[in-house]
Amino acid sequence: MSGPLVGLLAVVAIALIGFFGFTVRVNPEELGIVLRFGKYVRQLPPGLNFRWPYPIEQVELPKVTRVNRIEIGMRGSSASEGRDASSAVRDVPEESLMLTGDENIVDVDFVVFWEIKSAPDYLFNIQNPEGTVKDVAESAMREIVGQSDIEPILTEARAKTEASVQELMQQTLDSYGAGVLVRQVQLQKVDPPQQVIDAFRDVQAARADKERLQNEARGYSNKVIQEAKGDAERI
Repeated sequence: MSGPLVGLLAVVAIALIGFFGFTVRVNPEELGIVLRFGKYVRQLPPGLNFRWPYPIEQVELPKVTRVNRIEIGMRGSSASEGRDASSAVRDVPEESLMLTGDENIVDVDFVVFWEIKSAPDYLFNIQNPEGTVKDVAESAMREIVGQSDIEPILTEARAKTEASVQELMQQTLDSYGAGVLVRQVQLQKVDPPQQVIDAFRDVQAARADKERLQNEARGYSNKVIQEAKGDAERI
């Protein structure tokens, strides 16, 4: 191999090493977080960016536009799309069984959607961001459920419960400086425990029948009273 060719190959090799050593590509869904000797110094936007080679600088690439999903009380609901959900979803009772304010047990499955709102805080203020979000979500749901009676939770208060849990989660994560934005809390299932669900439904049906009979009795009573008043006026 001739000397000029060897020299050309050496120049090309040095150029490639320099290019890859001094640049980093940040994808559209990412944000480059630059550490210089282990200390955070700046951010890099999507695209091709200059950086000093390792070990002077290193770049973390968190996906800041991705909406993340965490399941509490069950596993596998996202995998159940297009299939029988009941066979694909596995219950996790140690997460889902909660005590209400009127001392009933309720089985709650829910999903939290979240994203990164501050990449430096997300990377450096908490050691296990996803685990932290999950723990905060479960704790917040237990607190809100513990302040409520069972009947509203099972019926008309679902939206209120979701909003209250989202608000409490955000307050807690902000107090940690977690750099996380809670996008949505979505209840998947809210039922009495499986062991007592049939008995609970019987109680609910009996209560509905009682209310119906009371309403019918009031209606009949009002009708009789009005007829009696009419007869008295005619006399």
